[in-house]
Amino acid sequence: MRTTIRLDAPLLSDAKRFAAETGRTLTAVIEEALRESLARHRHRTSKQRRVALPTFPGGKVQPGVDLDDASALLDLMEGRDALD
Repeated sequence: MRTTIRLDAPLLSDAKRFAAETGRTLTAVIEEALRESLARHRHRTSKQRRVALPTFPGGKVQPGVDLDDASALLDLMEGRDALD
């Protein structure tokens, strides 16, 4: 397939030099570099494993708890009465 890409001039120069030194075409060098980059990305993302988060029975907020009121929530967690 034919496509057009824009490369930084020094990068293109290095790629052309590398292609000439290794007896390959510029296309072959770019294809190999792209394949290696994509493979590294796939390998990196496939190694990420899921983290099991602990869960607790109930699944609901206790009556009277307002998750939007940080100070009241802190009081509740520390066992203080919000009216103290």
